[in-house]
Amino acid sequence: MVESPHKKTFRSFIWDTDTHVKSLEERTLLRKLDFSILTVGCLGFFLKYLDQGNLANAYVSGMQEDLKMYGNEYTYAGTVYTCAYAAMQIPSTLIIQKIRPSYWLACMEIGWGVFTFAQAGIQNVTQLYVFRFLVGLFESSFFPCMLFVLGSWYTKTELAKRVAIFHMTSPLGTAFGGYLQAAVYKSLNGHLGFAGWRWLYIVCGCMTVPVGIGTFLFLPDTPHKTHAWFLSKAEINLALNRVEKAGKAAPVKLTIGTFKRIFSRWRWYAFTIGYIFYGSSNQASGYFGIWLKSEHFSVVERNVIPTGTNLISAFCILMWGFGSDYTGSRVLFILGPLTYGLIPNGILAVWPPGIHLKEFAFLTSGVQLVTPVFYTWANELCAGDIVERALVISSMNGMQYAVAAWLPVIIFPQTMAPTFSKIFTISFVNLLPQMPH
Repeated sequence: MVESPHKKTFRSFIWDTDTHVKSLEERTLLRKLDFSILTVGCLGFFLKYLDQGNLANAYVSGMQEDLKMYGNEYTYAGTVYTCAYAAMQIPSTLIIQKIRPSYWLACMEIGWGVFTFAQAGIQNVTQLYVFRFLVGLFESSFFPCMLFVLGSWYTKTELAKRVAIFHMTSPLGTAFGGYLQAAVYKSLNGHLGFAGWRWLYIVCGCMTVPVGIGTFLFLPDTPHKTHAWFLSKAEINLALNRVEKAGKAAPVKLTIGTFKRIFSRWRWYAFTIGYIFYGSSNQASGYFGIWLKSEHFSVVERNVIPTGTNLISAFCILMWGFGSDYTGSRVLFILGPLTYGLIPNGILAVWPPGIHLKEFAFLTSGVQLVTPVFYTWANELCAGDIVERALVISSMNGMQYAVAAWLPVIIFPQTMAPTFSKIFTISFVNLLPQMPH
C-alpha cells in the first residue's frame, strides 16, 4: 500500500515534522545520509571527546603522581592542547572548500589516534605537553568541518536534531572515558608493567584509528562535491534540489573580496562574541573529578561520578535539538536552558559548605548546553553564503577555544583547587549577557 505523501504520520511528530510531505525517494535519501553522516560523525566525535577528556581521567588515576604534576602542570597541559585546537579551526573549514572533507578528516582522525596512543609512553611533563599539542592540532578539524557538512545537506526541519545527535556524543564520550578508565584501572593496572592510566591511552588510540578509515569510506562530503559510492546520480540531483530550495549557496572561489564581504556584515561578530560568552560559562564540569579527589573519593568514584553530568547533558542536548526543530524556534531553546544555568553556576560561585549542594551543581551544570541549537542557528542565517557559513562556524568554536587557552591559566590555576573561586564566579557572570532583557 502506497502511503499518501500528505498524510501526517507518527514519525512527523517524533522526527522531521515534514516527513508526511516528502516523497519515498527523499525519505530514502535521508536514511542514507543519516546512516553515513551521523554514524561517521557520532563515532568520530565520541572518540574525540574520549581522547580529549582522558587527560582528566588519567590525572586523577595516577598520572599526577607518576609525572610529579604538583603545580599548575595540569592547567598548562590543557592550555597547550587548547592553543593547537583553536589555531586550526578556521583554516580547516577553508581547506575543505578545496579538499574533499572525507580525505581531510580521515587523515586528521588517524593522526590524533596515533598521538593518543603515543601518550601511553610519556615519561615527563614536557613530553605530555608535546603530545597534547599534537592531539589538539589533529582533533581541531573534526567539529567545525562536520558541522559544515551537516549544514550542507539538511534543511530547517531536519538540522537541529541531527546536530544534537552528533553533539550528544561529546558528553557520552566524556562519560565513557570515566567508565573506561575505571574499568582499565581495575583490570589492567600494572599489567605488562604499565600503569592503569597508560592503558587508557593505548585503548583509546586503538579505537580511534579504525574510525578514521571509516570516515574516508563513508563520509559523503557535500552535495556539490559528493562522489559517495552509496548515492545514485538521481539521489545526488535530488540532494542538490533540496539545498537549492533551502537557500543554501553553492561553492565559490575564495578571493579577498569574499572576506571583505563577510566582515562587513554583523553575523560573524554577533555569533563569535556570543559564543565566547557562552563557552566561557561552561567550565565547571571539567573540574568535577578534581574536586572529588580533594574530598578523598576513591579513584573509581572520581572517574564514575562525573559521568552523571555527561549523561544529563546528553539527554538535554537531545531535548533542546528536537524541541527546536519541532517548534521551529532557535532563540527559545537557547535562552531557556541558559537561564537555568544561572543556578548551578551561582551555587559554585558562592561555594557553600557541605558536599551535596556542590555535587548537585556539578551534576546539573550541563543542562545549559545549547551548542547544537546555537550552531544550527548560525548555519541557517549564513546559508546564503557558503564561505561565510564556514567562517562563522569555525570562528565561533575557534575564538572560544582561543579565549579558553589563556583564561584558565589566569583564573583557574591548579594551585587554587578545589574551590577555583574565580572561575565559577566568571562562569556565572558570562551567562548574564546572554539573558533576555
